[in-house]
Amino acid sequence: MIERVFFLKIGLVSLGCPKNLVDSETMLGIIEDKKMTITNNPEEADIIIVNTCGFIESAKEESINTVLQMAEYKNEGNCKYLILAGCLGQRYSEELLADIPEVDAIVGTECYTEIGQVIERVLLGERFICLQPASSAENETGMMPRILTTPNYTAYLKIAEGCDNCCSYCIIPKIRGPYRSRPFEEILAEAKALVTSGVKELILVAQDTTRYGEDLYGSLRLAELLKELNKLEDLKWIRILYCYPQYFSDELIEAIANCEKVCKYVDIPLQHISDSLLSSMNRPDTKEQIVTLLAKLKNRIPDICIRTTFIVGFPGETKDDFDELKAFVAEQKFACAGVFTYSQEEGTVAALMPNQIDDALKQDRYHELMAIQAQVSEEIHINLEGKVLDVLVEGFDEENKNLACGRSYREAPEIDGSIFIEDAAAIKVGEFVKVRIVQGFTYELVGELA
Repeated sequence: MIERVFFLKIGLVSLGCPKNLVDSETMLGIIEDKKMTITNNPEEADIIIVNTCGFIESAKEESINTVLQMAEYKNEGNCKYLILAGCLGQRYSEELLADIPEVDAIVGTECYTEIGQVIERVLLGERFICLQPASSAENETGMMPRILTTPNYTAYLKIAEGCDNCCSYCIIPKIRGPYRSRPFEEILAEAKALVTSGVKELILVAQDTTRYGEDLYGSLRLAELLKELNKLEDLKWIRILYCYPQYFSDELIEAIANCEKVCKYVDIPLQHISDSLLSSMNRPDTKEQIVTLLAKLKNRIPDICIRTTFIVGFPGETKDDFDELKAFVAEQKFACAGVFTYSQEEGTVAALMPNQIDDALKQDRYHELMAIQAQVSEEIHINLEGKVLDVLVEGFDEENKNLACGRSYREAPEIDGSIFIEDAAAIKVGEFVKVRIVQGFTYELVGELA
């Protein structure tokens, strides 16, 4: 059976957030270590793995649709086995195995490092659910093999798993479990290996990055981690995502301000600003605390780029609550804000709350808040005209090879907009160039080589 494994071609589809992508990259690393062949073509794959997302309704629909699309390759391609991994499998394992007969195994979020054993079991004809790791050891400790699926100059670095925040609308703590920081030295070792391999931008991710270290060491250590990563010689950028405001300490602000490789960019998911809504969301912050934190960041780091997310249509959200949120967004002038309509997720506290908001009203509020943010973003981008920024080149227009696109410290990959660079035929993907911004639009910037 082991000899048979060597000749297998494995395909993997990764859905959802960057944290899920790191899990997918780890699975690919384990698969390669077992001498199996990895393919990007699902038509030729003998086994297809879909790493799913189960966060909100739209993500669940995308995951189900993708699984069903991959199941078609059992009829139209070489696929003999289909494995469903990740959050959706963790959340609905029994139902999925019963309702989708094409699926041969369900692998939960705690078991992705056991993908090698899972493959061997399906080859023996087993059809099963794996939600608990076979080993009693913590599943995410220890350096694991990993194959990057991002461009070779950028990599995500997961610093913790799970979440203890228990926001009333969120199912993640039930899917991913309690917050567990990775050991400090282990993160540094992985970071050094990534930089040695050519990575120029490290993006720190967790369900809550600002909480890093509290559970493992009894103190917050994100600031210390940034200072150590800042010492890596060939690293250019360090970017931090998912910075919850509760644990955003003054020490962390100083580390961002003083470490030259740390992008002056923070992603702070605020979700709302009305104190009554924040309370019913089970968010620990108040409007006053949030406003104080934002003022500290802007005063200490004048060029800081702050990104956030908001939920509209949460149960009980009144017109006054929404008006307060609109005024806050207009006043704070976030560089970018993602807006989501509330998704009523079974198993959450909020799903059983009274005063659920009508879907049509949710959509109206979504478009209204997005319109305000679009105006703010355009204003910010117009004000950047004439400034020179360091830009990481990511590609070229298919039809016009003189037009390149890239990102500055102000843009995270797959989240924010791009900077388009004119007359750029001489530059290369993966290099950093200085770009003078000549025109700002709502979501993009246009520049020229400085």
